Amino acid sequence: MTTSNDFAAHLAEDRRLVILRVLLESAAYTANEFLLHSMVERLGHVVSTDRIHTDLAWLHEQGLISVDDVAGVRIARLLARGEDAARGRATVPGVKRPRAG
Repeated sequence: MTTSNDFAAHLAEDRRLVILRVLLESAAYTANEFLLHSMVERLGHVVSTDRIHTDLAWLHEQGLISVDDVAGVRIARLLARGEDAARGRATVPGVKRPRAG
């Protein structure tokens, strides 16, 4: 694996953790794709809407979130396994483990 691939993998892991943590802090553990995109960028990741869609699909495939389509807008909801990953109680390959404290 090259350094650029290592960096891209690290960014993806961190971005996925950010999404999980935003959902953890959201009312009813739920947020729409636009809010998630805004918060991911606010927390240091400049990404396309397509990248957010891809991350949501990946997190869904891993059983960390559910994703519903409401009037053409993706709504993500944190699942128990996603909460465990966001809090560092479970390790999920492809999601950065949060720092202690």
